[in-house]
Amino acid sequence: MKTHQHLLTDLNHTFRTGLTRPVAWRKQQLNNLKQFLINHQQELLDALQQDLGKHPSEAQLTELQFLLSDIKHTISYLNHWNRPRRVPTPLLAWPARSELIPEPLGTVLILGAWNYPVQLLLAPLIAAIAAGNCAVVKPSEHAPVTAEVMHKHLNNYLDSSAYTVITGAVETSQQLTELPFDHIFYTGGERAARSILASAAQNLTPVTLELGGKSPAVVLADSDIQIAARRIVWGKFLNTGQTCIAPDYLLVEDSVKEQLVTAMRVAITEFYGDEPQNSDDYGRIIHQQHWQRLVDMLDQQNILYGGDYSKRERYISPTLVDSVDPEHPLLTEEIFGPILPIVTISSAAEAISIIQKKPKPLALYAFTKNKRLLRQFTEQVSAGNVCYNDTLMFMLNPKLPFGGVGRSGMGRYHGRWGFDTFSHLKPVMTRRFMLDIALRYPPYSRLKDKVLGWFS
Repeated sequence: MKTHQHLLTDLNHTFRTGLTRPVAWRKQQLNNLKQFLINHQQELLDALQQDLGKHPSEAQLTELQFLLSDIKHTISYLNHWNRPRRVPTPLLAWPARSELIPEPLGTVLILGAWNYPVQLLLAPLIAAIAAGNCAVVKPSEHAPVTAEVMHKHLNNYLDSSAYTVITGAVETSQQLTELPFDHIFYTGGERAARSILASAAQNLTPVTLELGGKSPAVVLADSDIQIAARRIVWGKFLNTGQTCIAPDYLLVEDSVKEQLVTAMRVAITEFYGDEPQNSDDYGRIIHQQHWQRLVDMLDQQNILYGGDYSKRERYISPTLVDSVDPEHPLLTEEIFGPILPIVTISSAAEAISIIQKKPKPLALYAFTKNKRLLRQFTEQVSAGNVCYNDTLMFMLNPKLPFGGVGRSGMGRYHGRWGFDTFSHLKPVMTRRFMLDIALRYPPYSRLKDKVLGWFS
């Protein structure tokens, strides 16, 4: 068996041969990845159901169809993204052509997450392939059935001299991040991200971190309360709340709080029935340790709705919590589960003040018909991504980048943004031999300085 270092050496050799450079070859690899998703669709859906209890329709929407659309978009635009990008040339440098030439970084490492174990591993891979890189991809060990499907089949579709899937525990990830890859792309939690950054720093390896944080949803009094309730319930309890951009806490104006809570209770029942535990549409918590953490958060809380759980099934019902102490973990830590704390506010200004006091979130959601208030949120709240009057839907637009800011992440991807993340935009200036202006050459003089000043 090859060591990880030997594997990296072989991939670097493949990259240096130029195999991954032709755009036609990249498109073929992307089409091969598409065939993997199509041919092993049922196997992947079954694996996602075993690992996370995902309903096949939910898994199709958020995992497989998302990736198929991403591949289609990438292939359609790849020729355009890969072209030299002309930029203006200052007068002093004329005659010349200035451009940015996209070139692949080399061999990259992609570490996937367990909550969307297919999408969050393969979406960065699509971008890495499109940009012309070799890659090592490691699925999360916390979704073992899904990881094994990809380990078993993916190498049969992609060129194994350029791409490989490695499985293993957290120690495997640690060993990989200590190697001198040309880029590391990680999706997951803040604690592991700190460790990855420390390892990458030893080799000066650039890193993209897609993390999380406490993403707020704000509902103001002029909102369409019924629609807001349905959209918040969908965004929060999709994948049992285990979504990095799910609303993590709810800020609602006092005058519509009771109406919103009632509408949310109705929406939960409409989506998952009176007994969500028996609903095929409602998933499970990934593992016992995370389940226990979430259950502990509910201890001695004022539960407005839900609060049921089963250790044997790793089940926690959709839960609404009121009157939470501002220093309680429900309002200071990312929940990453089906628990939604509700905070009463008097105005948009109070909501903005509360959000500003917390680390910058991965997503911001605000519901209001008032365009002036929406501008206030845009101007005064820093967030990785913003969606007004809905939740999560910005993910469907491949022409919008996805990424965090501050502690919610660094770097971005999706569409052209992913291509650029895995590329070096090499600045190239090509000059001509004519008009060799002597003003720049010694000996210098005040006259030369004056003339050069006219061009600056």
